[in-house]
Amino acid sequence: MFAKIIKMSLQEQILEAWQNRELLKDPRYTNAVKSVIEEVDKGRLRVATPTGSDWVVNEWVKQAILLYFGVQQMQTWNLPPFEFYDKMLLKGNYKELGVRAVPPAVARYGAYIAKNVVLMPSYVNIGAFVDEGSMVDTWATVGSCAQIGKGVHLSGGVGIGGVLEPLQASPVIIEDGCFIGSRCIVVEGVIVEKEAVLGANVVLTQSTKIIDVSGTEPIEYKGRVPARSVVIPGSYTKQFNAGDYQVSCALIIGQRKASTDLKTSLNDALREFNVSA
Repeated sequence: MFAKIIKMSLQEQILEAWQNRELLKDPRYTNAVKSVIEEVDKGRLRVATPTGSDWVVNEWVKQAILLYFGVQQMQTWNLPPFEFYDKMLLKGNYKELGVRAVPPAVARYGAYIAKNVVLMPSYVNIGAFVDEGSMVDTWATVGSCAQIGKGVHLSGGVGIGGVLEPLQASPVIIEDGCFIGSRCIVVEGVIVEKEAVLGANVVLTQSTKIIDVSGTEPIEYKGRVPARSVVIPGSYTKQFNAGDYQVSCALIIGQRKASTDLKTSLNDALREFNVSA
């Protein structure tokens, strides 16, 4: 109960400071902003929280992150032969966190990285949440406020979009057990539901048609990939004034089998549907 009261108080201070930036001259408000970022960094607060089968975006937490950029000062630090000049500190103490971080993996302070996460040379931005046992593979990026579930594999070169503004925009959410194939791009608040598989080079935005072609009639989705779907890149013909052209889409070609052994299930799905990873 005490922790809840503290968080409510922080929320009220953030909302007040958001309406009146002059309040940030008062240490009480700057400390409130910094306290929120510390809570986000430790995973005790999230930009988006699951509520049953859906997600709720905590806009005030996003507001705190934006305010944090305003109260932080630029600084220079050196990791010879490299030099950096920025407002945001980097995460550390990976051994204590139980995180494997392979050089030159970078995660900003204010991103939560749970235990048993593996960070290959990759980048995780402020406000992101990467849950237990997930892999952020080589040159993958997890954008600001993106939510990555447990046991997720983000393959090489995956781009998970970030979002801070506009405030009402939702972050990208990759739920538990998903496999995101090489060079996939997921942006604009798309939700990939539990245990879905995206084959290599799938691009998902809010306007991307996601078409289930596994049955006798196509079923179209936008902004959300249903749980355990196996998805590959596709295209469809669209009429323009200048003629008919192919437009990119994503095709659901089947379902990953519900299995207690998800790794075996994933390998079976990749082989059965001839999906590139």
